[in-house]
Amino acid sequence: MSDIVGLLNFGGFIALLIWGVHMVQSGVQRAFGAALRTWMGRALNTRLRSFFAGLAITSAIQSSTATGLMITSFAASGLLGLVPGLAAMLGANVGTTIIVQLLSFNLNALAPTLILIGVWLFRRYEPGRKRDLGRLFIGLGLLMLALHELVLMFAPLQDAHLLEIVLDALAGQPVIALLLAAALAWAAHSSLAVVVLIMSLAHHELISTQLACALVLGANLGTAINPMLEAGSGDDPADKRLPLGNLGTRITGCLLALLALPWLPDLMNVLSDDRSRAVANFHTLFNVAVALIFLPLLKPYSKLLIRLLPKRADPDDPSRPQYLDESAHEVPAIALGNAAREALRIADMAQSLLGIARGAFLRDSRHRVAHARYVNNAVSRLENHITTYLATLDPETMNQDDDRRREEILSFSSNMAHAASVATQGLLGYAATMNKKGWIFTPQQRENLTKAMDRLIRNHRQSAALFVAEDLRGARYLAFEKDHFREVEANAAEQHLQSLKSGDLEQAQQGSLYLDVLREAKTLNSCLVEAAAYPILAKHNELLPNRLRESEQPAE
Repeated sequence: MSDIVGLLNFGGFIALLIWGVHMVQSGVQRAFGAALRTWMGRALNTRLRSFFAGLAITSAIQSSTATGLMITSFAASGLLGLVPGLAAMLGANVGTTIIVQLLSFNLNALAPTLILIGVWLFRRYEPGRKRDLGRLFIGLGLLMLALHELVLMFAPLQDAHLLEIVLDALAGQPVIALLLAAALAWAAHSSLAVVVLIMSLAHHELISTQLACALVLGANLGTAINPMLEAGSGDDPADKRLPLGNLGTRITGCLLALLALPWLPDLMNVLSDDRSRAVANFHTLFNVAVALIFLPLLKPYSKLLIRLLPKRADPDDPSRPQYLDESAHEVPAIALGNAAREALRIADMAQSLLGIARGAFLRDSRHRVAHARYVNNAVSRLENHITTYLATLDPETMNQDDDRRREEILSFSSNMAHAASVATQGLLGYAATMNKKGWIFTPQQRENLTKAMDRLIRNHRQSAALFVAEDLRGARYLAFEKDHFREVEANAAEQHLQSLKSGDLEQAQQGSLYLDVLREAKTLNSCLVEAAAYPILAKHNELLPNRLRESEQPAE
């Protein structure tokens, strides 16, 4: 009976350790996830910056699996090259070792304080960043508490004969020990929990230094499996390049470390006299060594991955041009017509995003956010194709009307792509904030917002029609729509000011978000006007260069 109770206690503390890791990850992702993702998207442009971006992001969320999935999504959408992506994954692997280093110190006394602060933040504040930080503090406290209890629990097991037999058998089979630790890390979706468990075993001298090294290698290998399995659901082999490349670096590093395994105990003893700290140091040293080996080799390594996993052309890919015929370059009028047809495809995709954004404020449309991002990424790539196609036209074969039409197509596609971006990142972002906080607009706000979105969709259809058939009267009508959205914003700003004066804090916060939504709608409408109405007005000399009357110019 005592053995069963001991086994249940062991399983419970391992579960507590895994749950603490989960709470740390979810707390950071909920509090800073959008900002981290945006920052990562901007930082992933060179090999070295990508490495440190992956290191910094993973140091914050403590999950190379989560970082790997983020980086894989960037690569799959075409926003990230393979070499920077692999560099970011190497940085992510190093980043996972940061909290292991912190936990290797005796910080058990901080656990109750961290849990107390976390519970207070979680209970005190409404859903938002402060409450998510409470989740983070609770997770850190549970991590330290679980580690402390595991250390205490392993103390009586030093004389357990059965455990000694099992661990001695693993000590003679380092490859089996590596595979066992890899399976545990894969199942836990985290190398952190497994490495902490290894530190506890090493602290009580239940495992040899050589076996500890093999188990650490397995923990590092296991976390590279999940991104590979996630990428395996796609039909395009190119989507597997990044996770397979990361798995390849881990396998290579583990093979090299296994060859050096007889000499690793002496190295660990040099690093630290404390056996648990030596495990943490080896965990860090292994990932740093793999990064130093592969960073200079990423270009040829990426070429090998591209050769092994060629990209499969998808005929249904919305970002794939359908009308940009390269042979039409000799006849500019036909080439411009092809580009115009492609630009209308961007308009159609932008209109679908407007419909998704409209529905997001009226009902729960979180399941369509991923699709919206996919369409928005396709719009960005298609706009790049159009720009490149038009840039390669020979200027000597084009007349003045051709030049003007080319500029109109570029302006239309650019503004439509910007409108798609505003709908996805702006409107849908605010809708996600509402769902997260549990806010609901007042009936009057919902009615006004529905009218504004319906008007946007109507203006979008009109802008596409004006792009095809240049109608001066329609252009004038569409241009005046900017006045309507300015008036809607001004009325909402006045109502928000009254809410602030009344002292209703929650209503004021919702009013601020409602005002931000209307401002995004005004920005989106401006894109539509500039895409289709302004070129027609400019052609008929009805558009002032600075869109201000001379009487409104400041006196010199």
